[in-house]
Amino acid sequence: MAKLPTSARVVIIGGGVIGCSVAYHLSKLGWKDVVLLERKQLTSGTTWHAAGLIAQLRATANMTKLARYSQELYGNLETETGVATGFKRNGSITVALTDERKEEIFRQAAMARAFGVDVEEISPAEVKARYDHLNIDGVKAGVYLPRDGQGDPANIALALAKGARMNGAVIAERTKVTNINRTGRRVTSVDWQTADDNGTITCDMVVNCAGMWGHEVGKMMGTNVPLHACEHFYIVTENIPDLAQLPVLRVPDECAYYKEDAGKILLGAFEPNAKPWAMNGIPDDFEFDQLPEDFDHFEPILEAAVNRLPMLAEAGIHTFFNGPESFTPDDAYHLGQAPEMDNVWVAAGFNSIGIQSAGGAGMALSQWMDTGEKPFDLGDVDISRMQPFQGNKTYLFERSKETLGLLYADHFPFRQKATARGIRRSPFHQHLMDQGAVMGELAGWERANWFAQPGQAPAYEYSWKRQNFFGNVADEVSAIRSNVGMYDMSSFGKIRIEGHDATAFMNHICGGEMDVPAGKIVYSQFLNQHGGIEADITVTRLSETAYLVVTPAATRLADQTWMQRNVGEFNVVITDMTASEAVLAVMGPNSRKLLQAVSPNDFTNAINPFSTAQEVEIGMGLARVHRVTYVGELGWEVYVSTDMAAYVFETLHTAGQDMGLKLCGMHMMDAARLEKGFRHFGHDITCEDHVLEAGLGFAVKTDKPAFIGRDAVLRKREAGLDRRLVQFKLTDPEPLLYHNEPIIRDGNTVGYLSSGGYGHHLGAAIGMGYVPCKGETVADMLGSTYEIDVMGTRVKAEAQLRPFYNPKGDRTKV
Repeated sequence: MAKLPTSARVVIIGGGVIGCSVAYHLSKLGWKDVVLLERKQLTSGTTWHAAGLIAQLRATANMTKLARYSQELYGNLETETGVATGFKRNGSITVALTDERKEEIFRQAAMARAFGVDVEEISPAEVKARYDHLNIDGVKAGVYLPRDGQGDPANIALALAKGARMNGAVIAERTKVTNINRTGRRVTSVDWQTADDNGTITCDMVVNCAGMWGHEVGKMMGTNVPLHACEHFYIVTENIPDLAQLPVLRVPDECAYYKEDAGKILLGAFEPNAKPWAMNGIPDDFEFDQLPEDFDHFEPILEAAVNRLPMLAEAGIHTFFNGPESFTPDDAYHLGQAPEMDNVWVAAGFNSIGIQSAGGAGMALSQWMDTGEKPFDLGDVDISRMQPFQGNKTYLFERSKETLGLLYADHFPFRQKATARGIRRSPFHQHLMDQGAVMGELAGWERANWFAQPGQAPAYEYSWKRQNFFGNVADEVSAIRSNVGMYDMSSFGKIRIEGHDATAFMNHICGGEMDVPAGKIVYSQFLNQHGGIEADITVTRLSETAYLVVTPAATRLADQTWMQRNVGEFNVVITDMTASEAVLAVMGPNSRKLLQAVSPNDFTNAINPFSTAQEVEIGMGLARVHRVTYVGELGWEVYVSTDMAAYVFETLHTAGQDMGLKLCGMHMMDAARLEKGFRHFGHDITCEDHVLEAGLGFAVKTDKPAFIGRDAVLRKREAGLDRRLVQFKLTDPEPLLYHNEPIIRDGNTVGYLSSGGYGHHLGAAIGMGYVPCKGETVADMLGSTYEIDVMGTRVKAEAQLRPFYNPKGDRTKV
C-alpha cells in the first residue's frame, strides 16, 4: 500500500457503499485531499450481502428525490468508470392482502404522482399478468412502479470507489482507525494502523460512514449515532430453468420480498420480531462474514412464501443467508453534521435501504459539506433529530427488535412504537394515566395523545379509516372550543439564553424584534441566509439579560445547536431547561375563569394581555403563565417547576370539575391548530420554505438591524412570491386527510399537502399545502377550482389563505 498522506481536507471512515458515495461526490465537487479509510476490505461489512433493491418512492418528496438520484447515478456509473453495476429497471410490484393495506398502497400511489414518480394501481388480474408465478388468492390489489429496479450492491460500491479515485481521492483498505483526536468541538486528527504500519492524518473534517460500527465510531468522536445491528435473513434458490426477468415483488402482509436474479429467486424477510445482534460489540475480525442459520426463525416466512410463489416448493435452496444490517430508532437514516461537534459529519444507519439511498445521500451530504448549508430540507434524516439518550445500548437493543419489522408493517396514521417506551415522562404522567390517557411517544417523551372514556379500552385500534379515538378527539376539540380543556406540554423544548449580549444575540438570530419589555412573548423564526425557516419558536423575555425559547419537542437539540453555531462573539450562555419546568396548557373560553378560581392574580387583559407572561400563585404553589395559544382560543400555558408540578395539576384539575374541565391530548392540539391554520414545523414549514411564502411575514421585522436571513426577506418582497401556503377544507365531510395528498388546481396536479387532519369543529378534513402563484394575484389563485386526491379519488376543496376557524383571531384576545 502506498504511504498515506499526513494531512487531508476530509477523512471518511468506512468503505461500504455509503462511504464510497461520499468520497465519489466530494471528489466530483473538486475536493482534493479526500481520504477514505476502510478497516478491512471495501464492502465487507453489510454492503456485500445487500439485496440491491432500488426503489424510487419514499415517504417524503425530498427522500424520493434522493432515491431517484441514486437510480440515475447508477445507470451512468458503468459508462463513467467501466465497472458494471448490474443496474436494471425491471420495475416493482407491491401487493395488498387486506383492505387496509390496499388503502395504504393506493394512498402511496397518489403521493407518488404528486412527487412525479410513474405509478399504476393494478387489479389482482393485472398483478398476475405481470408476475405469472404469483398465487393471487387473497390479493386485493397492487401498485406497479415501472422505473424501479435492482443492481449489484458490491459493484455499485466499487464503481463509486473507482470514480472517487479517478478524481483524486485516496482509498486505503485494511487500515483501521484506532483513535480520533479532538480539541474542544473539533476533531484535529485521525490515528490509523495497518498490519505493518501506523500513522496520523490531520484533517479539517471527518465523516462517519462506518455502518453498523457507526455507533462505536461516533463515541470515538464524542458524538451520538444511535443504531444497532440486527440479523437479516434471506434465501436464494437453485437455478430455475427458463425463469425470465421479473419485477421486484413485495408482499408486506407476509413480511416478504422477492427478487429474480440470474435465473434464481431471492426471498427476503422483514419479520415482526427481529433479532438484535452484537449487543457486546462486533467481533474485531468481522469481514464478509455470515451469522449462524436460524431456520426456525425464518420458517413462518418461508411457509407463507411457498404458498404465495408455488414454484419455490420445487426449487431447491442454494443459500440460506443470515447477515447483519443496522437499524435506527425511527427507521430513518442518519445524515448531516453531528450536533456535538463542528467538523464531524455522519452518513450511517440505512435500515436495509442503503443501496437505493447511497447515491442521493452521498450527493446531499457532499453539497452540505461543500457549502455549509443543506441543499434542501433533510429533516427526516438529519442526525440532530436524535436525542442524547437514544445512544443508550439497552434502548437500542430493545427498539431494534421492532424497527426492522416496521419496514413492512402497516404504516397506519398515528402508529406508535411499542418497544423501548416509558423513558421520558413528565411530572403529570401518572395523573394523566389515572384519567385514561393513551400515550404516544415523541423524542422519547411519553405524551397523552387522547383520553379514553370510562369503559373504553385505553389503546389504539389502528386503521386508515376513522380510528377508535376519532370521537374522543372530537369531544376534546369541542371542550376547547366551547368550555375549557387542559393538556400537558412539558415535552416541548425550553432553552434559556442568558448574558450581557442576550438581546443582541436574539435579535441577530431571530426574525422578530426581541428588544421588548420583560414579560413580553414574541412568536418568531430562526431563518437561514435564503429566508428558509430553521426553527419555529416563541421567545419570552424573562429579564433584562434572559430569554426563554420554546421549541417543538423533536427539534430542541437541532434548535439549540443552531443557536450555538451562530453565537459568534456574543457573550451569552445557552442552556437546555426542558426538564426543569413542566407545562400545562389551559385553553378555552372558560380558561380565565378556571385560573381565577385557583389564583389571587389578575388574568384580565389590563394586567395579562395576549403575548405576555406573569408570575402567579396557584393554590399554595408558584407558577409562570404565558398567555399564548396553539389551538386558537383564549388560554394560558402554565409553567411550573417540576417539584410543584403534581400539586399544581391536582389543584387545577380539582377546581375544574365543577365547570366541566376536560383533559385533552396531542391529537386534539393538532386538529385544533389545523383549523386555525397554525403551521407545523417539519411539515408546513422547513428550511427550504421561505418565511414570506409560508405566510409568516408578519413575524419578521426588517426595520431592525441586520439579522440572519434579512436580505433574503427583502429580496423576496421585491421580487414577489413564487408560491403560497394555502389552507384547504374538503366539501365532503367523509374523506380523511393525513399529508402528501396531491393538490389539483383546475384539473392539474400542482403540489401536495404538507399536513392534513380532521377539523372536528368545522366538520371536514383540513389540509395545508404550497400552491405555485408566480405572477398571480391572490384573487387569481383563489379563483381557481381545487380538488384533493384522496386514494385516487378527487374530492372538491375550498381554498383560503386565511384560517377557516376564527380568521380574525379575536377569540384569543377577549
